[in-house]
Amino acid sequence: MPSLDPAVAEIRRAVRAALAEMTDAAVVGLSGGADSLALTAALAFEAPKAGISVAAVIVDHGLQPGSAEAAERAAAQASALGLEAEVVRVRVASSGDGPEAAARDARRAALREAVRRRGARSVLLAHTLDDQAETVLLGLARGSGGRSIAGMRRDFPPFHRPFLDLTRAQTEQACHAQGIEFWTDPHNADPRFLRPRVRRRVLPVLEEELGPGVAATLARTADQLREDMEALDRLADAAYLEVEVSGVERERAVVLSVPELTRTETALRRRVLRTAALDAGAIDAELFRVHVLALDELVTAWRGQVMVQLPGHVEATRSGDTLRIGRRPVAG
Repeated sequence: MPSLDPAVAEIRRAVRAALAEMTDAAVVGLSGGADSLALTAALAFEAPKAGISVAAVIVDHGLQPGSAEAAERAAAQASALGLEAEVVRVRVASSGDGPEAAARDARRAALREAVRRRGARSVLLAHTLDDQAETVLLGLARGSGGRSIAGMRRDFPPFHRPFLDLTRAQTEQACHAQGIEFWTDPHNADPRFLRPRVRRRVLPVLEEELGPGVAATLARTADQLREDMEALDRLADAAYLEVEVSGVERERAVVLSVPELTRTETALRRRVLRTAALDAGAIDAELFRVHVLALDELVTAWRGQVMVQLPGHVEATRSGDTLRIGRRPVAG
């Protein structure tokens, strides 16, 4: 009996561990690339033994010639592996965060809808250790703070990423070992996009100059930092309850106690202010550190500032010992 290819064995082990946490039907996001096909093949092998029904959902963004054919080919591959498959076509709206973010948002929305429609609870995604390393580098370059440098979460329901400890090379080897032909998305090599430049130019230079293993080190850093971030977030949630003023008429505004805020550690206070702004309706993708620092100045360095304007038609005003964050009136 021939021995199982090591890459296939590692991928199946990761999938078994993910399925052990599930009790219901699941969806796998399939693009036709090596990562998602390796995941789909492993699910086709492991899911029946775990008693879990899995369907493959292929999202066609329609952003390049031949995308429809590539999507149908991926669906046929999933069917050949024994999974039900469907192609979902989406329209990618323009986004201030760029085309990659807009495509990601459209894809996630389509996968969430597929989960709802199928009565499932989980979506498995095939992001790898290499993807995680790229995400950490992008976060560092943008100066986005710990939340961004902590990289992609392993689990954020309904999404689950069982491959964050596996490399892209392993998924490609697993496909070769099983005779699975995978598609290479031209966008993944297009230098117009930031992530492909990190993948093909930046990481190879780091590996050459700093030695092998840079991607694994970056991914490990993300894991360690995420543990810290989650602990700080829990502390900030508790602090939020302490500083929020109850029993006042708000009309969807958030009212916070300035004296309580000033007694809160800086890192926690700024997390509380950011969360309060989001709760009041500020736009997450447009709420930057400069906004949070301006809110913090209303607490710690108030010199009579009238207000701080936040994205999403939200404003913060201080009156004595209270800070109010809420929608600003729309004229007319």
